[in-house]
Amino acid sequence: MTTFEDAFGHAAEASASAPGRVNLLGEHTDYQGGFVLPTAIAQRATVSLRRNGTATHRLYSANLDQRLEVPVGETGTGFAPYLTGCLELSGVRDGLDVFVRSEVPSGGLSSSAALEVATLRALRELYGLDLSDVDLALRGVQVEHEYVGVMCGVMDQMASSLADTGTMLLLDTRTLERRALPFPAGAQVVVIDSGVPRRLAESGYNERRAQVEEAARLLGVQLLRDVSDVSRTEELPDLLARRARHVITENARVQAAIGADAATFGQLMNASHASLQGDYAVSHPEVDRLVALLQAQPDTYGARMTGAGFGGAVVALVRAGQVAAVTGPALAEYGPQAAVVVP
Repeated sequence: MTTFEDAFGHAAEASASAPGRVNLLGEHTDYQGGFVLPTAIAQRATVSLRRNGTATHRLYSANLDQRLEVPVGETGTGFAPYLTGCLELSGVRDGLDVFVRSEVPSGGLSSSAALEVATLRALRELYGLDLSDVDLALRGVQVEHEYVGVMCGVMDQMASSLADTGTMLLLDTRTLERRALPFPAGAQVVVIDSGVPRRLAESGYNERRAQVEEAARLLGVQLLRDVSDVSRTEELPDLLARRARHVITENARVQAAIGADAATFGQLMNASHASLQGDYAVSHPEVDRLVALLQAQPDTYGARMTGAGFGGAVVALVRAGQVAAVTGPALAEYGPQAAVVVP
């Protein structure tokens, strides 16, 4: 296994990590000020840093076995913008050696947010930056907007920076108010990588954001978070009505999930997937097939796609102790391209 010293010939000065996340409910609502319900996963991204005394950032990804060199002040290509964006926004003018290793699968589990938060944590350690965990999350969002080109909301970075694996993080993405909630009693979360790759910047993610922003404008509100009566979507053109209907009903589902038992929570997850598949059109046929196979298992309370969509991961809520009974038959029929990520 390649180490920082193998890559650069000396030891790191600072190192930090951050987890990926899985979102249980509240998909595509965070950029409309809505409610979300993620939890952290055990897999983490780790970033190590050292000042190299040059005017060049030397970047190495252990996962890709790829080395990039980017002059200080420039963005670079490939995986570089996730790192150099953090460096630029943090005012770094030293050339840095940056070593990245991540356990977080790409596709729906916030691998990019984990990378950004880990980088910012390492920079905070190296330079003694006066940044709270919320500050780090918001800076990570800024990196996505300004350097990566994905107009994401705040959920992923907030979850990576603040969530833990033992609770769900109920987050109001407009006010950033948050509290930890227990998982439904007698249930546990299963996350499966569908094997269908996706890239947010090359998908319809930014298009969906533009559509719901236009829907909010036509409804005369700043954010769809401010609309609770779903019948108001009838005022909109059909496409925008369907997009807005998802956001409005998804916000209601998160609020209904607070304190819900496992059966109710699972039904809300199933309804969320149907809305993402139909009204928001961000699922994928293979992901839909995997979700249906999981939903068909007797010990499954509910299942849905998770993350931005267009491929990626699936999350299911299953009866505690019955993970193998659910995933075994479902994955045997789905095929070997899928892999269980959690637990």
